[in-house]
Order: sequence, then C-alpha cells, then structure tokens
Amino acid sequence: MERTYKGCDGYAPMFAYIGQEGYCLNVEMRKGRVHCQNGTPDFIRKTMQSAKKLTDKPLLFRLDSGNDSRDNIVIFLENETNFIIKRNPRKEKAEDWLEIAQKHGMCCEEQEGKKVYLGHPTTIEVNGRQRTIRKVFKVIERTISRDGQIFLIPAYEFETYWTTLNVPSNVIISLYHDHGTCEQFHSEIKSELDLERLPSGKYETNGLILHFGVFAYNLFRMIVQESLKEQDAPLKKKAARRRIRTVIQ
Repeated sequence: MERTYKGCDGYAPMFAYIGQEGYCLNVEMRKGRVHCQNGTPDFIRKTMQSAKKLTDKPLLFRLDSGNDSRDNIVIFLENETNFIIKRNPRKEKAEDWLEIAQKHGMCCEEQEGKKVYLGHPTTIEVNGRQRTIRKVFKVIERTISRDGQIFLIPAYEFETYWTTLNVPSNVIISLYHDHGTCEQFHSEIKSELDLERLPSGKYETNGLILHFGVFAYNLFRMIVQESLKEQDAPLKKKAARRRIRTVIQ
C-alpha cells in the first residue's frame, strides 16, 4: 500500500498493489490535508476482501511508517494475515537502539568502519491477548564515512519494523525495501498515463478520472504481461518487466 503525490489541487490518493506485476487492486481519492492513517483501516478491509476474491494464497501487506497504528495491526491479526509495517520512530533515539542491538542482535562488519546489527523477536499485547509479533531492527554504526573520512564521534542510523513473518531479519528488511518498485508503478500512472495533474476543479470529478485511469493502467498491465510471453519482443534482452510506455510506443 502506498500513498503518493500531492497534485496542484492538493490531492494525495492511496493505492494498493497486488503481486509483483503491479496490478492496482484498490485506489482511494484523498485530499492532501488528510492524514494518511485517516480511513486506512476501512481501506485495508476493502483491499483484503478484494484480494481474497482474486486468490486463495496467503496475503502479505506492506505499509510504511505513516500507517504504524495498532488499529491496522488488530485488523491483520483478526484476519490472520501477515504484514510488514515500518515503525514510526517518533522520539526514539539511535543510541538507545544501538544498546538494544548490541545486547540482542547479530553484528556483521560489512566494510571497514561500518557495523550492521540485525534482530530480534518480541511479543506485544493486542486487545488483551498475547500475540507474537516480531520487532525487527537494523542499526548501523559508522566510524568511517563512505569516502574514507574517520569520524571523531560515531554516526548511527536505525530502522525498525513490525511483522508476523518468521523469517530472517535481513529477509524482512529486503521485502520491505522492495516497496520501491511501487514507486515505479506510481510513475507510470502519473507520467505515462498523464495523471500527475488531475484536470478538474471538482474533487468528485477528479476522483472519477483517477479511477478510470487506474482501470486503463490495469488493462495496460495485462498487455505488458502478455507481451513478455512473446518471442518477437522489440527488445534484444529478455525483460522481467516492462513499462507501460513501451507498450504504448
């Protein structure tokens, strides 16, 4: 699930994509001033219902830190659905997480002057019941910069995630960072379908245009997937995915 651009009229729609192909499963028109968590629980329920109509495979939801909310976690747990949610650090300090990482995490020195700590599971209480939810962290301690400058004081970075997946921490982080692919889907909708700026001065009209645009996007996505099966593709190399612009051209 991704929240994307603010247009010139102050819109910030929310999108939900399904699968690695990038089909848009759900979209909701929103005004730019609305907080990204406002209405998200209902959006998740609708998205989950639509997904279950398409597949009986296990679902994995991926949300960014703007949707780090107990309300969302409760919905996933009630529906026995896996999730990865990037935690909102709020007032947490990197130095505190370094202490936790040194005590509970595994450390590897990726390069000289850069130590990376990964870990570890924890249990939180949701609606009075104990559920095992892992709080995965990645803490980086740098004593030497990328260009070789030695720091007088070490620099720290950290990122943390809620998840129900029981896989190694590096896999969780890799799965989350793959949401960058969704930014490419946004780019196709905005630039290649020319929906970066919605044309009307009326909110409802722009919402309708956005939904028509997503319908067209999914049709193009189907054509893209079919084109990958053909042997007479215009590209010399075998492509794993193809942008909509290529199909239009």
